[in-house]
Amino acid sequence: MAAEAEAAPTRVGVRPAAAGQGPWRRFWRRFFRHRLAVVCAWLLLALVLAVVFGPPLGQLVGLDGQTVNLFDRMAPPGPGQPLGTDELGRDLLIRLLEGGRVSLLVGVSGALLTAIIGTAIGLAAGYAGGRTDSFFMRLTDAVIALPLLPLLIVLAAIDVTKLGLPAALADEGWGSVYRIVILVALFGWTTVARLVRAAVLSQKERDYIRAARALGAGPLRITLHHILPNIASPIIVATTLSIGNIMLAESVLSFLGLGIQPPLPSWGNMLTNAQEIIWQAPALAIWPGVLLFATVIATNILGDGLQDALDPRGDLGH
Repeated sequence: MAAEAEAAPTRVGVRPAAAGQGPWRRFWRRFFRHRLAVVCAWLLLALVLAVVFGPPLGQLVGLDGQTVNLFDRMAPPGPGQPLGTDELGRDLLIRLLEGGRVSLLVGVSGALLTAIIGTAIGLAAGYAGGRTDSFFMRLTDAVIALPLLPLLIVLAAIDVTKLGLPAALADEGWGSVYRIVILVALFGWTTVARLVRAAVLSQKERDYIRAARALGAGPLRITLHHILPNIASPIIVATTLSIGNIMLAESVLSFLGLGIQPPLPSWGNMLTNAQEIIWQAPALAIWPGVLLFATVIATNILGDGLQDALDPRGDLGH
């Protein structure tokens, strides 16, 4: 009997050590195997902590990113100003942290709203099928066919007060943030919708869904309590990857003067302000550009790492 047990083959593609592990342990083991993604995760965590707690701590030590001092314009780095000052004499380090707070807020909130809209449309299309599926997929194709950047430029330039929308959206400060997030979400949900629809189509005819139907579960309960938890992996990966794209879109609009409006800083409008004086003070363009580039690359690499960690075939070949 012992010899027969030793000769019994294991399941194809599953290591005996991995078969007894819980899903979270398998996830972390696969994720930490992607070392570059781990480094990027720590980098993003440090950046988030810096932009959240940096400006308040800077004010405690006398660093202010809002006070204009024209007698101290474009000052070089010094003991009281680690990165110097900008074109209006404001502390550059604090401005970068405040701009990072706005840029990250736009990227994360836009990605979450995009994921919610795309998930809802993908669930409805995939589970209902028929005319509902056809309608939503034709709508998705139509949105994909639109030239996104020119469309965002046109919509961002519209005076929303003339459309009867709330005056808060016309505010040059946080109103511009709300507008960018809404615009990006309205036209950026298509990727998530297609991924979710494909995942729902592969899940809805499985035995556990048939059993739920036999027990009397309705469509809403089946999609939210049974299908959605089992298709969370592609949604998480797509949301993570979209953060960098949304930050780039916000930076392009801000660079063109149609995004985040001063005095509220973002990395995009900091680049806009620096373009006229780039030869006199190149650091004013280099620092926001480097931070934007590093953040976008880090989110993309983190998305790749999450994709590998959440892939159920991740243990094959290891």
